[in-house]
Amino acid sequence: MIKGKPFQCLAFLGIMMVSGATISPSITTAKSRIDKAKVIEVISKEFNDNYVFPETAKKMESALKKNMEDGRYNTIDDPQVFAQKLKEDLIEVSKDKHINVFYMEKEPNRPEQGPEALAKEVASMEATNYDFKKLEILNGNIGYIDLRGFQPAEFGGATAIAAMNYMANTRALIFDLRNNGGGSPSMIQLLTSYLLKEPTHLNSFYVRKTDSYEQFWTPAHVEGKRYLDKEVYVLTSGGTFSAAEEFTYNLKNLKRATIVGETTGGGAHPVDLHYFKDIKFGAMIPYGRAINPITKTNWEGTGIEPDVKVSAEQALSTAHGMALQNLIKKTKDADDKKRLTWSLESLKAVHSPLTLNPETLKSYVGSYGERAIALDKDQLIYSRGSRKNRLIPIDTDRFAVEGVDYFRLQFNRDGKGNLVSVSGLYDDGKVDKSERSK
Repeated sequence: MIKGKPFQCLAFLGIMMVSGATISPSITTAKSRIDKAKVIEVISKEFNDNYVFPETAKKMESALKKNMEDGRYNTIDDPQVFAQKLKEDLIEVSKDKHINVFYMEKEPNRPEQGPEALAKEVASMEATNYDFKKLEILNGNIGYIDLRGFQPAEFGGATAIAAMNYMANTRALIFDLRNNGGGSPSMIQLLTSYLLKEPTHLNSFYVRKTDSYEQFWTPAHVEGKRYLDKEVYVLTSGGTFSAAEEFTYNLKNLKRATIVGETTGGGAHPVDLHYFKDIKFGAMIPYGRAINPITKTNWEGTGIEPDVKVSAEQALSTAHGMALQNLIKKTKDADDKKRLTWSLESLKAVHSPLTLNPETLKSYVGSYGERAIALDKDQLIYSRGSRKNRLIPIDTDRFAVEGVDYFRLQFNRDGKGNLVSVSGLYDDGKVDKSERSK
């Protein structure tokens, strides 16, 4: 049996990954004879001995045996197909998405031990920057962290600390976990410590075999500035899973973040890998469960409902817009309000552009001194010198300029409604005007 740490596994989609071990199911080209009753007996016993909920394990065993008696497995000859069917039936009873069953001709390799193996593992984590995919300062000084996994803080801690200190002076912070399948609780503890003032009990893990609990708290010390009294947003999708869900669940119940996106995958159980040489089948068996100190439960099987439910594709623009709107409401500085409103209008122009009819678009075409407006396939194109940019309507006569955040165009009309000039608007309040020449 190969053991994993709590939430150390990512989602199992064809390839299973546990504590650094990669396990690819063998490919069988011919149908194999399977002793299905024995497979069910062996796997059921292992679940009864180890699964986190003993009563549920008994129900799963009963379901598999009933399916066998009812002939539901009679037409299955391929062992991989049988393994997949057993997995589906176990999950149908338990609603536990960490469960997996697989067929392999050879026993999975145990994770390598020793300094060389550790060096390889660390090099692999370094190669992906410890899953910190992207750091960005969005318009309005909104921080954005695209985090694809939670690597152990023992190795990725310096990168996490650098990321949080880079974001220290932003006015709100967005964690993007839409493509995050899980990882280590230690990274959750480290990142969350920057968002809370005092050491906080985040989560506990119960392990059935030892009937024991392990608590996870944020550390008392952080390197650099804490990120306090500022809005935090977490972006989720159906692929947000395991440790990524714990981070989300913790912050939601601590009322420290607004969750934006889709309901998460629903995996809250740490797992062990079990392999049985005599039948050449194996299983991923959840051996413990997360217990949140506030809710006294977890998100297994249900996922985490976002505070603001939108598609994964819309989550970032939605959270960015919410952050800007909240800052606009809070600020008492008129110039600051103008800058934030400018950023919000630019965001809306890109993600929710106004649609203008073809005749209206044609009316803007012309020359305005050094500036020119052309129409290309229902898109207005602004040019000045050699530079050309697409115009994005904010309202009928005001346009954002794609790729130029600090600049806009305002078309001006005379008393009869005719377009007579265009003004360049700058985010610092500067305005320059060009008369229409044709």
